[in-house]
Amino acid sequence: MLSDRDSLLRKLHELRSEHRDLDTVITRLADGGTIDQLQLVRLKKRKLLLKDEISWLESRLIPDSIA
Repeated sequence: MLSDRDSLLRKLHELRSEHRDLDTVITRLADGGTIDQLQLVRLKKRKLLLKDEISWLESRLIPDSIA
């Protein structure tokens, strides 16, 4: 059975991949001439939400240091 750490790492990998894919799509849309502004805003918002979730997962994976 997978540990919590393994499942968090898998989820982190999936989110990073989706974040990169969205970056590519956003760049192509912006370079493509006619831009659907609403779609572009939605994609950027989704990308920011992914970034927040990635940061949260990363913080969960880093052990607390004893100060």
